[in-house]
Amino acid sequence: MENANIEVKRHSCSHILAAAVQELFKGTKLGIGPAIENGFYYDFLSDHKFTPEDLKTIEKKMQQIVASAQPFVCQKVSKAEALKIFGDKGEEFKVELIKELPEDEITIYTNGNFTDLCRGPHMEHTGKIKHFKLTHTAGAYWRGDEKRPQMQRIYGIAFETKEELNDYIKQQEEAAKRDHRKLGTDLKLFFMDEDIGPGLVLWQPKGGMLRKTLEDWIRAENLKRGYDMVFSPHIARLHLWQKSGHANFYSENMFSPIEVDDQKYQLKPMNCPFHISIYNSELRSYRDLPLRLAELGTVYRYERSGVMHGLLRVRGFTQDDAHIFCTPEQIESEVQACFEFALHIFKTFGFEKYKVELSTWDETKPENYTGKAEDWHRAQAALEDVLKKNNIPYTAQAGEAAFYGPKIDIKLIDAIGRPWQLSTIQFDFNLPERFDLTYIAKEGRQRPLMVHRAMLGSIERFIGILIEHYAGLFPLWLALVQAKILTLTDEQIPFAKELAQKMREAGLRPELDLRPEKLGAKIRQAHLEKVPYTLVIGAKEAQNKTATIRLRSGKNLEGVSVDDLIAKLSEEVKSFSLKPYFN
Repeated sequence: MENANIEVKRHSCSHILAAAVQELFKGTKLGIGPAIENGFYYDFLSDHKFTPEDLKTIEKKMQQIVASAQPFVCQKVSKAEALKIFGDKGEEFKVELIKELPEDEITIYTNGNFTDLCRGPHMEHTGKIKHFKLTHTAGAYWRGDEKRPQMQRIYGIAFETKEELNDYIKQQEEAAKRDHRKLGTDLKLFFMDEDIGPGLVLWQPKGGMLRKTLEDWIRAENLKRGYDMVFSPHIARLHLWQKSGHANFYSENMFSPIEVDDQKYQLKPMNCPFHISIYNSELRSYRDLPLRLAELGTVYRYERSGVMHGLLRVRGFTQDDAHIFCTPEQIESEVQACFEFALHIFKTFGFEKYKVELSTWDETKPENYTGKAEDWHRAQAALEDVLKKNNIPYTAQAGEAAFYGPKIDIKLIDAIGRPWQLSTIQFDFNLPERFDLTYIAKEGRQRPLMVHRAMLGSIERFIGILIEHYAGLFPLWLALVQAKILTLTDEQIPFAKELAQKMREAGLRPELDLRPEKLGAKIRQAHLEKVPYTLVIGAKEAQNKTATIRLRSGKNLEGVSVDDLIAKLSEEVKSFSLKPYFN
């Protein structure tokens, strides 16, 4: 975990940024400028449109401010004084913020000729900040409200050492090469169409095959673990969402209801109420539990246009969703199974590192949560015991549980060191109560415990993560095209087609390139498409029923028999291998 000192440095950087901008671009008005993960930003209202060249100029000015070692001077003033100070400067946004502050004593910080509204703290002087860099600009509405002025946000990064700064810059450069939006276009996986709507994904044939392969795998894994696969509608009466509570506490993330036959209906933002309805469709006994219901269910959530990001943040997506209904005695074994499932997923897809967070309730404020204290203690103990028994290091997030239950979040670390939120194991004491879920126990009717469980999260987001993790170089079992068959002349076409058919019959995904192009051009095209195996068929290969295999590395393997080739590739696929058999 990063120390508090770097957070103070990053916040101090935001003040230095604002001071530089106002000195260079007169008349610029200030928004807010907090420290964020890995850096800082500041929002500005300016008639000038900031360019990449401007960022270089601003950064140079920041370096001058740093070199001058200006002290950060804290001053406490009354609310009236603060309003006059910033009102005289024409800082309307600061005035708005000051008016909303409940306290009468306001703190302001000054370095050089620059003064800002701020609670602090800051470094002793600007000379304490050394290792920072401005990165990019973005649009941002004032206070996130689309009806308020649109400002320009300048982002920067800051670290304790030059090495950390350079490492992060290299990571970001690598991330840009792996950007799933660019690779998704280059590999013809998916796209969005404005006529259909932002945040709604269209899967092209190759992306569709990738998605089908992933979905088939996760369904099979669910079935192995005793889950029942269910399906539910995309829409339900608004009454259902009022009963579940989503219409109240989740309404800003839901699309507006539509009216059908004088009844209001709602696109589903969650699958939970449907699975609860399936549970409630018949009387359950303790002998029926645990009941594990899984679904790849497509849900729809409203996301602001400014936060959508390729496959990682969309408005329509398919959740790898499941709900477990169990008795109190079954909690620990169910959580253990979920955790083992998550680890199996990480291993299968080649994620070797991960972080775990345990979010618990604040038992000094039971009024903020639903469920009995004994249920919370039992659920939290079950989650904690599983982590301890597996010797899993975790970070406790006290008071960070949802009002309806504690949870485990597992964040995987990808190939270039970035964390991604993935698997979640979440208890829920709220919905069983709202829907009056019961089962017949030996001692009479009892309330089951309910666990929300997502292993992949959403299919769209997981594929986006995989694209960037593999940089588009998928292992064979996930590869969009597993082998591309290239011919030298038309004379080899019959054998090439015969080979392709045999591969298809074996369950492989070949693609033919029979164009009358030069072999070098065909090989380059296959390389750009990141095909695992390129099979070159010339006169000798056609005569001997063999193929020359060209690997992603550029290495050639000559004279591989068709039967051996198909057998080895089939085994590589069936074993979900992350390493190629031929290398």
